[in-house]
Amino acid sequence: MTKSILFAVDMNHESSWRKALPQAVALARADGADLHALTVIPDYGMAMVGSYFPADFSEKAASATEKALRDLVAAEVPDNISAKCHVEHGTIYKKILEVADRLGCDLIVMASHRSEMKDYLIGPNSARVVRHAKQSVFVVRGD
Repeated sequence: MTKSILFAVDMNHESSWRKALPQAVALARADGADLHALTVIPDYGMAMVGSYFPADFSEKAASATEKALRDLVAAEVPDNISAKCHVEHGTIYKKILEVADRLGCDLIVMASHRSEMKDYLIGPNSARVVRHAKQSVFVVRGD
């Protein structure tokens, strides 16, 4: 029985949630599991790259991303399902794995790829999560 589900979403791509989020909701409903929605803001790499952005860029990006994630969860997840939102900075697949472990999730749900990667069965982040996760991973075929 699943007690806690991590749903990973890319807020810049509707294809990352359009099919996968309803699956995560259905699984949470079936087992009475908590749902954790996670989006990861990628690192910009070297400090030198960061110097090209305004000083408060990172904070503004995190705030805007968190609002967008909360809005998505409010619109798509029924009130009778316990849902929490999480925004992290870092390498996408690594943060998905770290957060799933930290929250004690039993299952990770994510889309298979971004729409511009139609020639791939599974995207690089999904493939890495599947390969390295301690939890079961439910990969929902995207567009």
